[in-house]
Amino acid sequence: MKPINDRVVVKPAPAEEKTIGGIIIPDTAKEKPQRGEVVSVGPGKDGIAMTVKKGDTVLYGKYAGQEINHEGADYLIMREDDILVIL
Repeated sequence: MKPINDRVVVKPAPAEEKTIGGIIIPDTAKEKPQRGEVVSVGPGKDGIAMTVKKGDTVLYGKYAGQEINHEGADYLIMREDDILVIL
């Protein structure tokens, strides 16, 4: 997958299975992860280079990006502006 312009493909981290205290979280109560690994980065837009690169771990907004399923794996495609921080 090669995104265009300022788009980024992110593989979301799996949802937490347990709390820090050891309580198991049921599937219905799991929150959508807001962290993931950058899989692919577009070339940028209007001559502005991209800040993120492949392999970066990033945090993004709760409702950021478009969810897709490619070859059995779930990904998010989002603009670089939707990324809040590189960890």
